[in-house]
Amino acid sequence: MYLAGKKGGFVEVGNENNTSKEAREIHVYPDSLGTALHMDRVLIKVEKRGKEEMGEVVRVIERTKNRFVGTYRDKQFVPDDRRFYLPINLIQQTLEKVTEGDKTLIEITDWHCEPIVAKVVGILGKQGDHETEIRSILASSGIVYDFPPEVEAEAEKQKNDYLSILPEEIKLRRDMRGVTTFTIDPADAKDFDDAISIRKLDDEYYEVGIHIADASFFVQPESALDTEASARANSVYLVDRTIPMLPESLSADICSLLPNQDRLTYSTIVEINKAGKVRSEWFGRTIIHSIKRFTYEEAATVLRQGSGPHYAELTIANEISLALHKERVAKGSVIFDRDEVRVELDKNNRPIRIYVKERLPTHKLIEELMLLANKHVAHFLHKAVGKHGGGSMYRIHDQPDKDRIANLELFLKSLGYKIEGNWKQFGHQEINKLFLSVQGADIENLVQTAVLRSMSKAVYSMRNIGHFGLGFDFYTHFTSPIRRYPDILIHRLLTKYLAGKSLDKVELINFERSARYSSDKEKEAAGAERESIKYKQAEYMQAHLGKGEVFEGTITGVTEWGLFVEENTTKCEGLVRLSSIGDDYYEFDEKKFALIGKRTKRTFRLGDMAHIKLSEVDVPRHQITWVLASQ
Repeated sequence: MYLAGKKGGFVEVGNENNTSKEAREIHVYPDSLGTALHMDRVLIKVEKRGKEEMGEVVRVIERTKNRFVGTYRDKQFVPDDRRFYLPINLIQQTLEKVTEGDKTLIEITDWHCEPIVAKVVGILGKQGDHETEIRSILASSGIVYDFPPEVEAEAEKQKNDYLSILPEEIKLRRDMRGVTTFTIDPADAKDFDDAISIRKLDDEYYEVGIHIADASFFVQPESALDTEASARANSVYLVDRTIPMLPESLSADICSLLPNQDRLTYSTIVEINKAGKVRSEWFGRTIIHSIKRFTYEEAATVLRQGSGPHYAELTIANEISLALHKERVAKGSVIFDRDEVRVELDKNNRPIRIYVKERLPTHKLIEELMLLANKHVAHFLHKAVGKHGGGSMYRIHDQPDKDRIANLELFLKSLGYKIEGNWKQFGHQEINKLFLSVQGADIENLVQTAVLRSMSKAVYSMRNIGHFGLGFDFYTHFTSPIRRYPDILIHRLLTKYLAGKSLDKVELINFERSARYSSDKEKEAAGAERESIKYKQAEYMQAHLGKGEVFEGTITGVTEWGLFVEENTTKCEGLVRLSSIGDDYYEFDEKKFALIGKRTKRTFRLGDMAHIKLSEVDVPRHQITWVLASQ
């Protein structure tokens, strides 16, 4: 169930991951929702009404969440999420400390009453306060902020014992400390979970090491650290902070590949030439000593200027990454260059600048080497499973759903674009040709977003179907164990299979559970990250209210109730209500993705440019309302 609310919702019928080619959408009217909410798994009854299939929720199979965040106002709970449409009866005994304007966390105790019953389980602070709003985003997404004391204590002990265990541990590892090794990360990064090393072997080949923090060495199965890491499943990156998967004693210290420190790593080491041809590979535990911490900008400057620290090694790595990229595209990778929005805050956490992050050659350099490591580890594990039995965890991405592709075709036609080729077998070639045709155009990001939405989501699975987006037959996540729990599991798998062992039946079941759970937690984290940006975008635009400024934007959504318009510089998206466009009566043309004036034939389509002015800003709900600057 999705988009459930006062206007009804839709149920996507298909397999568990909604990747089936037979998946379809069923409309559910408001009076047929029962108590189903956005992203709940439901059982529905379907009946035909003319040509349309209509659904009725029979029961909720699995609720996405049981806790919700809102504001206590006029003795009522007002949910932050407008898709929450159910009336609530709050248990009076839990309201003793709640005051007007408090952000509160409630838990539903009875879904079968009318109205449903809930209790207050947390008071997050006063609405509008920065810390309150951030904690509200986390609470709404089910993300835990603080670590339990026993987890912090276990991490601190690992840190205190590190130097004493190092001498014996070094004897068990491949020593890479004599090879030129460095990290390349964002300027504000605190945890460095990957480093690269480069050494010339002969006239053609180089040894390239992709060294990954050996978090699995410190996070042992069934320990307090492991229990907490598996529950969190990932780190969460908000506009003002990181909620780490592992305590800082590990994530920012002994696991982090800091410069001028001996660090334990798990490595993929390949012999490769500048054309990207790999002649040998090696996997195993290592020890490294990074001699330089580059930011992406610093490394890019060295490459651009043709001189600077480790210019020779950076140049070799860059040439190899360019060759890997070219080969990847030729073999079917879809190349998304999506805009990444960044928010700059002042000392009081007020947004002073919102901008699109520049994508540098060094971003692509690191990306290609990490993809190389992930792909080779996945293939090695797949072969090991064939030899020893057991199983492996993959990162899979199914082919696009045919109904979504049909909708995408209509959408692109409405923009004046047509994909040459076979739409029934819509694949990498057609997508990349489309992206080339819109490169540099105002609608480039819009088209990429539309294509991305037509695809299924990448997930973790013990069943391999390949990765459509990357064009890889085998892919997994090995390179970020400080911030992703599946990577820790892959390190454990690699250790088993390198020793000639395999997973038993109980371990297989646990891995399958972790794959599903980690996929769900990944969505939660992504949602929280998006909401934190939307919160600051709303706060940023609030400072512009009443100034009469005119902004340039792009229409990113067309509905029967109005237009969604994204401001081009800050990527702040807001709604232009249909009622505010007063020069005509507008009708929604679903096939043309347009609003069309009945008398004037004035048309607003997806991808059109629009001049807009601010009308309203609802900071607590992270919502912006525009009006057209000229009628």
